[in-house]
Amino acid sequence: MKIGIMQPYFLPYIGYFHLIQAVDQFIVYDNIQYTKKGWINRNRFLQNGKDVIFSIPLKKDSDFLDIKDREISADFKKDNLLNQIREAYRRAPYFAQTFSLVEQIVRYEESNLFRFIHNSIVRTCEYLRIGTELVASSNVPIDHSLKNQDKVLALCEAVSATTYVNAIGGMELYSKDTFREKRIDLKFIKSKPFEYPQFGNEFVPWLSIIDVMMFNPLDTIQTCITTNYELI
Repeated sequence: MKIGIMQPYFLPYIGYFHLIQAVDQFIVYDNIQYTKKGWINRNRFLQNGKDVIFSIPLKKDSDFLDIKDREISADFKKDNLLNQIREAYRRAPYFAQTFSLVEQIVRYEESNLFRFIHNSIVRTCEYLRIGTELVASSNVPIDHSLKNQDKVLALCEAVSATTYVNAIGGMELYSKDTFREKRIDLKFIKSKPFEYPQFGNEFVPWLSIIDVMMFNPLDTIQTCITTNYELI
Protein backbone atom coordinates (compact mmCIF):
# COMPACT_ATOMS: atom_id res chain seq x y z
CA MET A 1 0.00 0.00 0.00
CA LYS A 2 1.24 3.48 -0.90
CA ILE A 3 0.79 6.25 1.64
CA GLY A 4 1.51 9.96 1.78
CA ILE A 5 1.71 12.17 4.87
CA MET A 6 1.36 15.94 4.89
CA GLN A 7 0.25 18.89 6.98
CA PRO A 8 -3.24 20.21 6.16
CA TYR A 9 -3.11 23.14 3.74
CA PHE A 10 -6.02 25.43 2.91
CA LEU A 11 -6.90 25.24 -0.79
CA PRO A 12 -3.30 24.38 -1.72
CA TYR A 13 -1.59 24.26 -5.10
CA ILE A 14 -2.15 21.37 -7.49
CA GLY A 15 0.97 19.49 -6.35
CA TYR A 16 -0.74 18.72 -3.05
CA PHE A 17 -3.46 16.90 -4.97
CA HIS A 18 -0.88 15.10 -7.11
CA LEU A 19 0.38 13.56 -3.87
CA ILE A 20 -3.09 12.64 -2.61
CA GLN A 21 -3.98 11.02 -5.93
CA ALA A 22 -0.69 9.12 -6.13
CA VAL A 23 -1.28 7.14 -2.92
CA ASP A 24 -3.85 4.72 -1.51
CA GLN A 25 -4.06 6.43 1.86
CA PHE A 26 -3.23 10.04 2.74
CA ILE A 27 -2.47 10.82 6.38
CA VAL A 28 -3.12 14.44 7.34
CA TYR A 29 -1.06 15.66 10.28
CA ASP A 30 -3.28 17.12 12.96
CA ASN A 31 -1.11 16.49 16.02
CA ILE A 32 2.07 18.27 15.07
CA GLN A 33 2.93 21.84 16.00
CA TYR A 34 1.38 24.61 13.95
CA THR A 35 4.04 26.52 12.00
CA LYS A 36 3.76 30.26 11.48
CA LYS A 37 4.35 31.79 8.04
CA GLY A 38 3.77 28.44 6.34
CA TRP A 39 0.92 27.42 4.05
CA ILE A 40 -1.39 25.76 6.57
CA ASN A 41 -3.93 28.58 6.73
CA ARG A 42 -3.00 30.66 3.69
CA ASN A 43 -2.33 30.47 -0.03
CA ARG A 44 -2.16 32.58 -3.18
CA PHE A 45 -4.70 33.50 -5.82
CA LEU A 46 -4.61 35.67 -8.95
CA GLN A 47 -5.65 39.30 -8.72
CA ASN A 48 -5.10 41.73 -11.58
CA GLY A 49 -2.42 39.51 -13.09
CA LYS A 50 -0.42 39.15 -9.86
CA ASP A 51 -0.33 36.64 -7.02
CA VAL A 52 -1.99 37.78 -3.79
CA ILE A 53 -2.04 36.05 -0.41
CA PHE A 54 -5.35 35.03 1.18
CA SER A 55 -5.56 33.55 4.66
CA ILE A 56 -7.66 32.27 7.54
CA PRO A 57 -7.00 34.49 10.59
CA LEU A 58 -6.34 32.59 13.81
CA LYS A 59 -7.28 33.22 17.39
CA LYS A 60 -4.27 34.44 19.36
CA ASP A 61 -2.78 31.52 21.25
CA SER A 62 0.46 29.75 22.12
CA ASP A 63 2.82 29.14 19.20
CA PHE A 64 3.50 25.68 20.63
CA LEU A 65 -0.01 24.30 20.14
CA ASP A 66 -0.64 21.49 17.67
CA ILE A 67 -2.65 22.21 14.54
CA LYS A 68 -5.69 20.44 15.99
CA ASP A 69 -5.65 22.77 19.00
CA ARG A 70 -5.65 26.03 17.05
CA GLU A 71 -8.89 27.97 16.60
CA ILE A 72 -10.02 30.32 13.84
CA SER A 73 -10.45 33.93 14.86
CA ALA A 74 -13.98 35.13 15.52
CA ASP A 75 -13.03 38.08 13.29
CA PHE A 76 -12.71 35.89 10.18
CA LYS A 77 -14.70 37.87 7.61
CA LYS A 78 -15.84 35.09 5.31
CA ASP A 79 -17.83 37.44 3.10
CA ASN A 80 -14.74 39.59 2.55
CA LEU A 81 -12.68 36.62 1.40
CA LEU A 82 -15.46 35.40 -0.88
CA ASN A 83 -15.87 38.89 -2.36
CA GLN A 84 -12.14 39.03 -3.09
CA ILE A 85 -12.28 35.70 -4.91
CA ARG A 86 -15.48 36.63 -6.73
CA GLU A 87 -14.06 39.90 -8.04
CA ALA A 88 -10.77 38.28 -9.04
CA TYR A 89 -12.31 35.43 -11.02
CA ARG A 90 -15.85 36.46 -12.02
CA ARG A 91 -14.85 36.49 -15.72
CA ALA A 92 -13.07 33.11 -15.56
CA PRO A 93 -14.57 30.39 -17.80
CA TYR A 94 -15.36 27.99 -14.96
CA PHE A 95 -16.27 30.57 -12.34
CA ALA A 96 -19.81 29.39 -11.54
CA GLN A 97 -19.05 25.80 -10.52
CA THR A 98 -15.74 26.65 -8.86
CA PHE A 99 -17.11 29.55 -6.84
CA SER A 100 -20.00 27.38 -5.67
CA LEU A 101 -17.49 24.90 -4.23
CA VAL A 102 -15.31 27.62 -2.70
CA GLU A 103 -18.34 29.27 -1.11
CA GLN A 104 -19.41 25.99 0.52
CA ILE A 105 -15.86 25.48 1.83
CA VAL A 106 -15.42 29.00 3.21
CA ARG A 107 -18.90 29.09 4.79
CA TYR A 108 -18.38 25.76 6.57
CA GLU A 109 -19.46 26.22 10.19
CA GLU A 110 -16.37 25.17 12.13
CA SER A 111 -14.05 27.17 14.37
CA ASN A 112 -11.36 24.49 14.81
CA LEU A 113 -8.54 25.08 12.32
CA PHE A 114 -7.81 21.43 11.53
CA ARG A 115 -11.42 20.42 11.05
CA PHE A 116 -12.08 23.46 8.88
CA ILE A 117 -9.12 22.76 6.59
CA HIS A 118 -9.72 19.00 6.60
CA ASN A 119 -13.24 19.64 5.32
CA SER A 120 -11.83 21.81 2.53
CA ILE A 121 -9.49 19.01 1.46
CA VAL A 122 -12.29 16.43 1.52
CA ARG A 123 -14.65 18.64 -0.47
CA THR A 124 -12.01 19.50 -3.07
CA CYS A 125 -11.06 15.83 -3.49
CA GLU A 126 -14.73 14.98 -3.99
CA TYR A 127 -15.04 17.68 -6.64
CA LEU A 128 -11.89 16.45 -8.41
CA ARG A 129 -13.04 12.82 -8.02
CA ILE A 130 -9.98 11.74 -6.07
CA GLY A 131 -10.96 8.62 -4.13
CA THR A 132 -7.93 8.32 -1.83
CA GLU A 133 -8.72 7.55 1.82
CA LEU A 134 -7.94 10.48 4.16
CA VAL A 135 -6.89 9.76 7.75
CA ALA A 136 -6.01 12.13 10.61
CA SER A 137 -2.61 11.26 12.07
CA SER A 138 -3.88 11.26 15.66
CA ASN A 139 -6.17 8.34 14.78
CA VAL A 140 -3.23 6.11 13.86
CA PRO A 141 -2.04 4.07 16.88
CA ILE A 142 1.64 5.00 17.29
CA ASP A 143 3.84 6.75 19.84
CA HIS A 144 2.89 10.31 18.95
CA SER A 145 5.84 11.78 20.83
CA LEU A 146 8.06 10.64 17.96
CA LYS A 147 9.43 13.30 15.64
CA ASN A 148 10.39 13.75 11.99
CA GLN A 149 11.54 10.59 10.17
CA ASP A 150 10.89 8.36 13.18
CA LYS A 151 7.25 9.45 13.27
CA VAL A 152 6.85 8.93 9.53
CA LEU A 153 8.30 5.43 9.80
CA ALA A 154 6.00 4.61 12.71
CA LEU A 155 2.95 5.80 10.76
CA CYS A 156 4.04 3.76 7.74
CA GLU A 157 4.47 0.61 9.82
CA ALA A 158 1.16 1.14 11.66
CA VAL A 159 -0.83 1.15 8.41
CA SER A 160 1.28 -1.59 6.75
CA ALA A 161 2.63 0.70 4.06
CA THR A 162 4.90 -0.82 1.42
CA THR A 163 5.65 2.56 -0.22
CA TYR A 164 5.93 6.03 1.28
CA VAL A 165 5.59 8.96 -1.12
CA ASN A 166 6.89 12.34 0.03
CA ALA A 167 6.96 15.77 -1.58
CA ILE A 168 10.15 16.44 -3.55
CA GLY A 169 11.19 19.13 -1.08
CA GLY A 170 11.83 16.48 1.57
CA MET A 171 14.60 14.61 -0.24
CA GLU A 172 17.23 15.74 2.25
CA LEU A 173 15.08 14.84 5.27
CA TYR A 174 14.70 11.12 4.68
CA SER A 175 17.04 8.18 4.06
CA LYS A 176 16.08 5.58 1.46
CA ASP A 177 18.36 3.10 3.22
CA THR A 178 16.56 3.56 6.53
CA PHE A 179 13.18 3.03 4.89
CA ARG A 180 14.53 0.03 3.00
CA GLU A 181 15.59 -1.56 6.30
CA LYS A 182 11.91 -1.36 7.30
CA ARG A 183 10.91 -2.89 3.94
CA ILE A 184 9.35 0.36 2.81
CA ASP A 185 10.08 1.87 -0.60
CA LEU A 186 10.69 5.63 -0.31
CA LYS A 187 9.61 7.70 -3.30
CA PHE A 188 9.50 11.44 -3.96
CA ILE A 189 6.85 13.11 -6.10
CA LYS A 190 7.75 15.93 -8.46
CA SER A 191 4.98 17.93 -10.10
CA LYS A 192 5.52 18.93 -13.73
CA PRO A 193 4.67 22.44 -14.93
CA PHE A 194 1.02 22.96 -15.83
CA GLU A 195 0.40 26.16 -17.74
CA TYR A 196 -2.96 27.53 -18.91
CA PRO A 197 -4.43 30.90 -19.97
CA GLN A 198 -5.07 33.39 -17.15
CA PHE A 199 -7.06 36.22 -18.76
CA GLY A 200 -4.34 36.60 -21.41
CA ASN A 201 -1.74 37.81 -18.89
CA GLU A 202 1.73 36.40 -18.24
CA PHE A 203 1.23 33.04 -16.51
CA VAL A 204 1.65 32.95 -12.73
CA PRO A 205 2.44 29.34 -11.67
CA TRP A 206 1.65 27.26 -8.58
CA LEU A 207 -1.28 29.27 -7.27
CA SER A 208 -4.08 27.80 -5.17
CA ILE A 209 -6.12 24.99 -6.70
CA ILE A 210 -8.84 27.67 -6.95
CA ASP A 211 -6.95 29.19 -9.87
CA VAL A 212 -6.62 25.84 -11.65
CA MET A 213 -10.33 25.12 -11.26
CA MET A 214 -11.39 28.59 -12.41
CA PHE A 215 -9.55 28.30 -15.74
CA ASN A 216 -9.75 24.59 -16.61
CA PRO A 217 -12.53 22.04 -17.25
CA LEU A 218 -12.77 19.17 -14.79
CA ASP A 219 -11.53 16.52 -17.22
CA THR A 220 -8.37 18.54 -17.95
CA ILE A 221 -7.66 18.92 -14.24
CA GLN A 222 -8.23 15.21 -13.65
CA THR A 223 -5.80 14.32 -16.44
CA CYS A 224 -3.21 16.68 -14.95
CA ILE A 225 -3.66 15.27 -11.46
CA THR A 226 -3.29 11.67 -12.61
CA THR A 227 -0.42 12.08 -15.08
CA ASN A 228 1.44 15.36 -14.69
CA TYR A 229 4.01 14.26 -12.11
CA GLU A 230 6.82 11.79 -11.70
CA LEU A 231 7.89 9.55 -8.83
CA ILE A 232 11.64 9.35 -8.23
